[in-house]
Amino acid sequence: MEKFKLIIVEDVPLELKGTEGIIRHEIPEADVIGTADCESAYWRLIKQQQPDLVLLDLGLGGSTTVGVEICRQTKELYPQVKILIFTGEIINEKLWVDVLDAGADGIILKTGELLTRRDVMAVMEGKQLVFNEPILEKIVERFKHAVSSQLARNEALINYEIDEYDERFLRHLALGYTKEQITGLRGMPFGVKSLEKRQNELVKKLFPGGESVNATRLVVRALELRILDVDNLEPDME
Repeated sequence: MEKFKLIIVEDVPLELKGTEGIIRHEIPEADVIGTADCESAYWRLIKQQQPDLVLLDLGLGGSTTVGVEICRQTKELYPQVKILIFTGEIINEKLWVDVLDAGADGIILKTGELLTRRDVMAVMEGKQLVFNEPILEKIVERFKHAVSSQLARNEALINYEIDEYDERFLRHLALGYTKEQITGLRGMPFGVKSLEKRQNELVKKLFPGGESVNATRLVVRALELRILDVDNLEPDME
């Protein structure tokens, strides 16, 4: 790896010392051109000398949003500068999403393997979305859950013979639409009586015991069977 210029943004002196030690011993190619413990100090530094990489802590001065804004503004003003998040925010997953949306090249959590030469090299070589093991484990876990949920939904659609119009009908019932409103959806070629008939047919499919249920219970059953995805209940264009 070629030599590169680095700015470290960290407001906890002990953690800054530890980070500098890691870089000094594990990443000799890094030339630390400055450190900053707050937003104003960072902007003074980067205006004096532009780095190749910013190693950015998110929680500065007790705020979890300052780091996100530093990332966003840096990417807007200096798009060629790479930003690797090095943070102790190991629980606030929304913060990870926010900083990735702001353009961060990767996130290294201050737990487990910590900062490695391999991760820094990956960022400097242009790899995007570099993560260390703790965050990778969470990503893989969520990925597996998402795939399993989708497979279960696909199986439910096949097993219960749910077509496109059944799904749209159930989804809009779940969103609180009346049958009259559902008939007004674009591409929904049914009147109210046809939807009532479709509802009765769905009840027979999802409640083979023959009991009488209302629309609310029907929707709950569709959610239980994964026919509807509770995380993706969006209305169609009207």
